[in-house]
Amino acid sequence: MPLPPRWLRRLVLAPGVVLLAFFVVTTLPVWALLALAASPLVPGRLRPLRLLWIGTVYLVWDAAALLALFLLWLASGFGAYKRAPAFQRAHYVLAGWFLRVMFWQARWTLRLSIDVVGTDPDTALPGRPELVVCRHAGPGDSFILIHALVNWFNREPRIVLKETLQWDPAIDVLLNRLPNRFIAAGPDGRDSVVRQIGHLATGLDDNDAFVIFPEGGNFTPSRRLRAIDRLRRLGLERMARRAERMRHVLAPQPGGLLAALDAAPDAGVIFVAHTGLDQMLTVADVWRELPMDKRIVMRFWSVPPEEIPAGKQERIDWLFDWWARIDRWIADNRNGTVDA
Repeated sequence: MPLPPRWLRRLVLAPGVVLLAFFVVTTLPVWALLALAASPLVPGRLRPLRLLWIGTVYLVWDAAALLALFLLWLASGFGAYKRAPAFQRAHYVLAGWFLRVMFWQARWTLRLSIDVVGTDPDTALPGRPELVVCRHAGPGDSFILIHALVNWFNREPRIVLKETLQWDPAIDVLLNRLPNRFIAAGPDGRDSVVRQIGHLATGLDDNDAFVIFPEGGNFTPSRRLRAIDRLRRLGLERMARRAERMRHVLAPQPGGLLAALDAAPDAGVIFVAHTGLDQMLTVADVWRELPMDKRIVMRFWSVPPEEIPAGKQERIDWLFDWWARIDRWIADNRNGTVDA
């Protein structure tokens, strides 16, 4: 379904979410009784009731964020100064607060825990911009990474996202006010995307973190095979064979990262792997796992700018080397061995 124009999203979708949240909250006892009555009919620990609570919390979270963003819009002179540094910082602070609320609820309702191991973006070299290069797998991994960057490491992320995420009104409004880029392929396909990524990575300052997911989408076995087939269609047989040896990640698409490296030559690179939710590939998987009782482990590796290869092909090989390392780390952590 094509994304509605911005004016429709602002005038219809955003107010609609606020009204829907009000309706659900005021009628919540009725929905809770229905969910409680259905719980004995569904295997699991009060699964319908948990799902109702998760949906209600997210809806209220979205509505509260929209109201807060509306107040910031008023305070910025009806949006005239929303790009000013003070209001940009206010939006990052607001994002951090709402992410803390979301993960507080996730820990309580879903029994999720998040542990970070390895080098974080600020013990690598404080005051240096970073390109954060992350695998893409499992529900909510983007939220988890941004939560870590904003609330634990005091970074201001610039994120490359799919344009379909703008269906969520709070994400739409908040991230369009900050230096992010919702990617949609233009008439010339990938070339347009690469140019947009390079533009976004230009002018990073000392507390920025440019976030990119080179796989282009969440891992699934079928996407892995399609990524390998694509490499073969492009005549990249050596890369296809390397991708075949990686079992838990998709073959990375290097164009975006190469553009970011060219645009931010003084930035370090942080590679991020995670495991814990990556085996939940469908809505049915998520439903079956409720409550999740999951420990999510995130692993950071820091690479200083002077260790980044200079040539294009060398950088592509370097990215594939790191992706192979991430693949091995995922396999080891799934099997319960010691992190490396």
